[in-house]
Amino acid sequence: MTRASFVSRARKGDHIKRVGIIFAGGPAPAANAVISSAAVSFLDDNREVIGFMYGYENLLSYHPTTRPLVAGEDYITFTHKDVTGNRNSQGILIGTSRANPGKGIANPADLDNPEKTAKLKNVYSALVDLGIDALISIGGDDTLKTANFLYQYQMRLPEGLKRIAIVHLPKTIDNDYQGIDFTFGYFTAVDFLAKEVKNLRADAEAGRCYYICECMGRKAGWLSYGVGIAGEANMVFSLEDVDEEMTFEDEVIHPETGAVRRERRLRVESLVDQIVNLMLIRENREHKLFGTVVLAEGLAELFPEKFIRGIPKDEHGNISIGRIDIGKEIARLVGDEYHRRTGKEKKVIGLQIGYESRCALPHAFDVMLGSQLGIGAYRALVEENLDGHMVSATGQLELMYVPFHKLVNPQSLKTEVRFIRRGSDFHLLARFLESRTEVRES
Repeated sequence: MTRASFVSRARKGDHIKRVGIIFAGGPAPAANAVISSAAVSFLDDNREVIGFMYGYENLLSYHPTTRPLVAGEDYITFTHKDVTGNRNSQGILIGTSRANPGKGIANPADLDNPEKTAKLKNVYSALVDLGIDALISIGGDDTLKTANFLYQYQMRLPEGLKRIAIVHLPKTIDNDYQGIDFTFGYFTAVDFLAKEVKNLRADAEAGRCYYICECMGRKAGWLSYGVGIAGEANMVFSLEDVDEEMTFEDEVIHPETGAVRRERRLRVESLVDQIVNLMLIRENREHKLFGTVVLAEGLAELFPEKFIRGIPKDEHGNISIGRIDIGKEIARLVGDEYHRRTGKEKKVIGLQIGYESRCALPHAFDVMLGSQLGIGAYRALVEENLDGHMVSATGQLELMYVPFHKLVNPQSLKTEVRFIRRGSDFHLLARFLESRTEVRES
């Protein structure tokens, strides 16, 4: 199919003349492949494209008289020059932020509350006043949640008011997204961090020590598993690996009400034991005095209350698990347990990895996937006239369009994390490749 015939194919959304693009949440490699491919698709079809700067930060404070949006500062009207030749570039063309216009909305009834939807109204009014016909939302599951808020908010508007179509493009290096096999940026982040772990392995061998690497990835273990496998770590452990025997009932105190409830939490000592077992096996049976261990940062959410009490939350209510620094905490406990068992000292170093990968130079696959998702936004809006859908890709980058209601819980209005399925072939891959952690009888 020629470029001309592609553009001239039957279109159901010809009324969409001006499109807005917004990127929110943490950066991810290939972000510019998504933004530029989406923009070029519309520009080539003689449609206008507006890029909103820094996520929802400027939109949610919009007011037509006291806080109007300023061209060149709050948004950019894209030209071909702005969005060509940069699919492989680093960073984000329009910046990002975690500003959340849906903060405080917890159930469908809240969407009928004028006070709780005031920020959504500001965003909607800004889009309408700028003549936006459709919005392309790029971000993680919290940004998907916000996109659904805007979609649901408009469904409640009086008949006759303008409706702005919304499609969402999934973004996260964590790869914990429902509705898509792999998210753009994941493989770049895995490769970048795996090289880091391999460097640490060489350092550990030279110094006869161990590195405990706390890897980003939020609750799920996708990123840590990828890094552990590709980085040849001796052990990788994530929230999906925690079984009932490794937990206990802990008393959790609500930070505001003081109410006490009981929750299952990780018995940290059991994880420490597994790591020390690994060290002793490598030392006694393989004569290896060094190694690397990758831990998923999501384990922090299962840490006993004494470890996480007082840790702040972000705009979306998520605990700031990066502040717990579980790599250093586990490293300290492992060093102590190793000394208790052997009477010897062992240098065990904990560190956090992840942030340095989010704007890494994107790899070819992520550029291809990101480009397809960007073009998928055009095809969803113009060819299919869709609203309230997420653009996805599967197999040989075949496009799919998933309605929001299949991704967002209709009662809680929350998305669900996609965990690694315990016992799946991906999960077992790490088990086959890592060092044994059980101490066997002679």
